[in-house]
Amino acid sequence: MRLLSYLLDGELRYGAAVAGGVVDLTRRIGRDFSDVRALIAANALADAQEAIADQKPDYALDDLVLLPPVLAPEKLWCIGVNYAERNAEYKDNSDLPKYPSLFVRSMSSMTGSGQPLEKPTVSDQLDYEGELVIVIGQGGRHIPRERAWSHIFGMTLCNEGTIRDWLRHGKFNVTQGKNFDRSGSIGPWIVTADELDPRGPHDIITRVNGEVRQQDTTERLMFPFDFLISYLSTFATLKPGDMIVTGTPTGAGARFDPPRWLKAGDVVEVESSRIGVLRNTVAAEQ
Repeated sequence: MRLLSYLLDGELRYGAAVAGGVVDLTRRIGRDFSDVRALIAANALADAQEAIADQKPDYALDDLVLLPPVLAPEKLWCIGVNYAERNAEYKDNSDLPKYPSLFVRSMSSMTGSGQPLEKPTVSDQLDYEGELVIVIGQGGRHIPRERAWSHIFGMTLCNEGTIRDWLRHGKFNVTQGKNFDRSGSIGPWIVTADELDPRGPHDIITRVNGEVRQQDTTERLMFPFDFLISYLSTFATLKPGDMIVTGTPTGAGARFDPPRWLKAGDVVEVESSRIGVLRNTVAAEQ
């Protein structure tokens, strides 16, 4: 099932993408679930599946303003330096990390598929980072790796857009450069784990104006999905709808010589063959 959130005539709604369009679920499910996060928390996927059975689409996908599938997760975790050669890109002769790098983003820094990515006025260093995202279904604390897979509700995609020259404003943190309004995107939908085994392997590819910039597979992750869930839940209770952005491959714009920053009018596509395509056009901040 492909669950998505969207605006229709300014009203927040959610539904399921099917062949030919979108079946609206906002008022179709017998019990009242206000959004995708509430549906996940109630373990109501079966209700949603029953509600779309034999239904024709209510809307064409192109008629909707897509939003991130989960609008208000309690936590949006982001993992850095997680693919095999990413550590070498830093050229600091450091050993491979023993634990994942970790930071958080606010949802105000994210927009939906098809919506503009915002290049801020204060910087010319907007960069792309294509990533796979795991969405937590069943929450928990101290989750062992062998049970971690059962806590995944589904998967989506992220362009973890970054303002590079703002990453080092502080001595120890990258938070500023990772949280500019509308600098990143998530979507277009969540593909649920009953249709897409999170164990994978999963491919990930990023294109800018049709040119492949990043390409890799989860077989080369240093910290696999089950490890991340176990590790994060060691110190924080995972909640339904929480999202874990699992790291970007080599090939971000900052790693070219000279760097290849995004500019207004550029089209960025993040794709995984069994999830779909997250597509955004860059626009200058107004």
